[in-house]
Amino acid sequence: MASLFKQSIKKEAKPKTTREASSKQEHSVAKAVGGRTTANSGASAFSKGDILTEQWLIEAKTKMTDSQSISIKKEWIEKNKQEAVFMNKDYHCIAFNFGPNQPNYFIIDELTFQELLSHQKENQ
Repeated sequence: MASLFKQSIKKEAKPKTTREASSKQEHSVAKAVGGRTTANSGASAFSKGDILTEQWLIEAKTKMTDSQSISIKKEWIEKNKQEAVFMNKDYHCIAFNFGPNQPNYFIIDELTFQELLSHQKENQ
């Protein structure tokens, strides 16, 4: 009886490949921000980044297994900034999580954060 109960509990399947985990995260972020994923994670000559909105270029980074930490590389941020200019986007950020089925967090630069604070104050 106990084994039947265990089988009836559904867990979200963990991705089997890095590409599967990345794709799942990219679609999750795109849905959350009202954007769209780019073909082949922006690896083409004309489309960069993982997720595009009207104003944002977002690079997504995920871990394959649940983790307590993630190392953020400066080169990710610099490349994302350059690609945002190339794609004529006003803003750029890195979306990351601590593993499959974990919430996403976003890294933005100080100037963008100040703009968000200013916008928030104006709307209060």
